[in-house]
Amino acid sequence: MRLHFLRRLSRMPPVVKKFDYLVIGGGSGGVASARRAAEFKDGSLKIGIIEHGRWGGTCVNVGCVPKKVMFMAASHAEHLPDYKDYGFDVERKAFDWSIIKKSRDNYIKRLNKIYEENMLSKVERIFGHATVTDDKCIEVNGQKYSADHILIATGGSPIVPDIPGAEHGITSDGFFELEDLPKKTVVVGAGYIAVELAGILNALGSDTSIMIRYDKVLRTFDSMVSAAVTENLEEAGVKVLRKTQTKLVTKEADGTLTLETSGGQITGVTCLIWAIGRIPSTKFGVEKLGVQMDSKGHIIVDEFQNTSAKGIYALGDVCGKFLLTPVAIAAGRRLVHRLFNNEKDLKLAYENIATVVFSHPPVGTVGMTEEEAVKEFGEDKIKIYKTVFTPMYYAVTQRKSKCAMKMVCLLPQEKVIGLHLVGDGVDEMMQGFAVAVKMGATKKNFDDTVAIHPTSSEELVTLR
Repeated sequence: MRLHFLRRLSRMPPVVKKFDYLVIGGGSGGVASARRAAEFKDGSLKIGIIEHGRWGGTCVNVGCVPKKVMFMAASHAEHLPDYKDYGFDVERKAFDWSIIKKSRDNYIKRLNKIYEENMLSKVERIFGHATVTDDKCIEVNGQKYSADHILIATGGSPIVPDIPGAEHGITSDGFFELEDLPKKTVVVGAGYIAVELAGILNALGSDTSIMIRYDKVLRTFDSMVSAAVTENLEEAGVKVLRKTQTKLVTKEADGTLTLETSGGQITGVTCLIWAIGRIPSTKFGVEKLGVQMDSKGHIIVDEFQNTSAKGIYALGDVCGKFLLTPVAIAAGRRLVHRLFNNEKDLKLAYENIATVVFSHPPVGTVGMTEEEAVKEFGEDKIKIYKTVFTPMYYAVTQRKSKCAMKMVCLLPQEKVIGLHLVGDGVDEMMQGFAVAVKMGATKKNFDDTVAIHPTSSEELVTLR
């Protein structure tokens, strides 16, 4: 009798655990949204978050954070030759990749722990892969969950091309697993990830090439930025393989790779990196929730992060719009303010979001490109201010690097609708100028601001 009862019990469907707010994805956007939700209703909301990997998602583990560490390591390598011009007897003898890798990885582990500890007692953490069931519940390790409000913040993953031998290459995720500095690297792609990785590896001493389909990198950026970054890559020693595509990858007996390309054969490659884009992580039955997706699998949302299904929301890379960590965090926090704090009209404004590319030297940009502004308003309504100069740092060095700046203004008030900078330090100076653009500053507002001298940023308030 008891055995019969136990058999019946084992066949019974699991009890569905109910939350007020359930987040799928423990990246920066999902974590920020869950933690903020826990602050409302006197902490009485039942909140859960599902994650199968390390806390922090792409940015913390295989994206902007460890990449910035490597960018800074590469920057030290770039500046070493300048030290003698400043009077220091310094010689570059060797670079030990393992030292910076160990330090970087330990830093990321500390961040993972901080992310996890910040959610203690506030948010229930559910470890495992989420799957949407036929009855529109979220199942993890055999347990079903439901919620009044469900947020999809599952991010994305790098694309590997469908060509013979593609498996012999790695993606940007694999870059952070490299145990040694590759002797000869080919980076395939023209976007910011490709540019950043190529710049880092080249500066640290790898024989680096970047393979692009057209004639310039960063083609979706302002034309000045695209041209300047392409030129800077070549001047730094990166081989830019224009209008070239890989057709076949072969692994040789010595472990090196041979690439058959539209521009010929490349041999002796020790590291091939695919940086050709990312796809949204929606292959967990998300379509069963009734949400609409575009042809690439991105979840379609409105300006309030609502999907086509009631009570289902999405944000971050899974939506394919502004793939930036601060954007996901800002959208996630605004969403829960609207849902649980009665701020019905709160939403993220996606206009004038500043971004930086950690190229060598870096890029800072906010607002419309010149091409976008002309297309929307007409060439007669746009006035451009620009300058190219050599920063003072290089006044006493043999090595030189220029800084380029462009201001896009809308007539007749000359409202600043776009700023585009390439040069040392622009990654830090862009934040303050982005505030000005966001507030609707005009060229006169910039002109009326007293310059900080001598700095590169003063050029933006003295443009003529």
